[in-house]
Amino acid sequence: MTADFDIIRAAYAELIVRDLAESRRFYVDILGLVVTHEDDEAIYLRAFEEYLHHSLVLRQGPVPALAALAYRVRSQAEVAKAAAHFESLGCSVEHRASGATRGIGEAVRVIDPLGFPVEFFYDADHVERYTRRYDVQGSGAISRLDHFNIFTPDVPAAQAYYESLGFRVSEDIQDEAGTVYASWLYRKATVHDIALTGGGGPRLHHIAFATHERNQIVNICDTLGAYRLSDRIERGPGRHGVSNAFYLYLRDPDGHRVEIYTHDYYTGDPDNPVVTWDVHDNQRRDWWGNPVVPSWYSEGSTVLDLGGSPITITERTETEESEVTIGADGFSYTRKGEAMPEYKLGNQV
Repeated sequence: MTADFDIIRAAYAELIVRDLAESRRFYVDILGLVVTHEDDEAIYLRAFEEYLHHSLVLRQGPVPALAALAYRVRSQAEVAKAAAHFESLGCSVEHRASGATRGIGEAVRVIDPLGFPVEFFYDADHVERYTRRYDVQGSGAISRLDHFNIFTPDVPAAQAYYESLGFRVSEDIQDEAGTVYASWLYRKATVHDIALTGGGGPRLHHIAFATHERNQIVNICDTLGAYRLSDRIERGPGRHGVSNAFYLYLRDPDGHRVEIYTHDYYTGDPDNPVVTWDVHDNQRRDWWGNPVVPSWYSEGSTVLDLGGSPITITERTETEESEVTIGADGFSYTRKGEAMPEYKLGNQV
C-alpha cells in the first residue's frame, strides 16, 4: 500500500544510554553538539545549523537501545494521515500528545513493518540557529543530522516498504545473482535519509551527522586523541565509494555507532540515476580500498518496542556482505572481471 503522507527528511533519533553524564562528555564536550535542554532523565541536543528543538535525545535507561527514529512530515495534517496509514497496515500505533517528547508537537509513533519504532511529526519548538555563532563553534563543528542506517534481514522487502513511503533509491550493492546486500534511499536531495544494511534485525547500525568540510572530521579525530579516547574511533577517516562521502565512524560510551559525514552529492532531479555497486568491488565501502573492521558488519544497537521492551531479532537468511571475500587475501584491490585501471596524470584523456 502506497502512503499518502509526505515525509520531508530524517529528523531526530532517541537513544537509551546508561550514564547521562558520560554520554554528555562524548556528545557535547568532544563532538560539540548544542544542549537545548537537560534534566535528570534526558539530554536534548542539536547541531549548529539546526533550529528545531533537537536532532538527538539521550534518555537514561538500564540497557543501551534505540527508542525511536523520527521523520518530519510536510504539515501537521500529515501526522494524522501517517497514523491512519499504519493502522491500516495493522501496525502498533501510539498517538503522542504535544510535549510527550519535549519540544515536539502532536506526533504518532509506530512499530513499522520492519520492526522499528518510528515517529512522524511536524510541529516542533524553534530554537536559536547557531549557523553564524562562530564564537561557540569549534573547528570540528557538526552542521546537522543527515541520515539513519539500519540492519534488516530482507533488504529488497525493506526497500519496497520505504519506496511505498515515497523514498527513492540512490545507490545499492548487489552480486551477479541479484542478491541485494544494502540500499540507500532518500527524501531530501542528498544520497540518503535511510540506509538498509543486510543483517539480523531490527537493529540500529548508526545515526549520522554532517559537517561542511573534511578537516572538521580530522579535527574530531585529533580531539579524541587529545582526550586519549582514540579507541572511540571504530573506522576511518576515509572516503566511501557508495555516496562518495568522507566519513568517520565512532562508538559512544554505550556502543551506539555514530558517523560523521561530509561531501556526498545532490540527488534532487527527478531522473537522478541509481548507482549499483558489485559486492566484489572493495571500493564500494572505502574508495581507498581499506578493509572494513568486522564489528562494523556485525554489531548494532538493540531496538525497543513502544512499551520499552527489546524486539526479537530475525536473522538474515541470504549471504551477508561480510561473508563475501574480495581478492585472494580478502583485501587487495580487485573488481571482479576487471583489470586495474590504467593510471594517467592530470587531465589526460
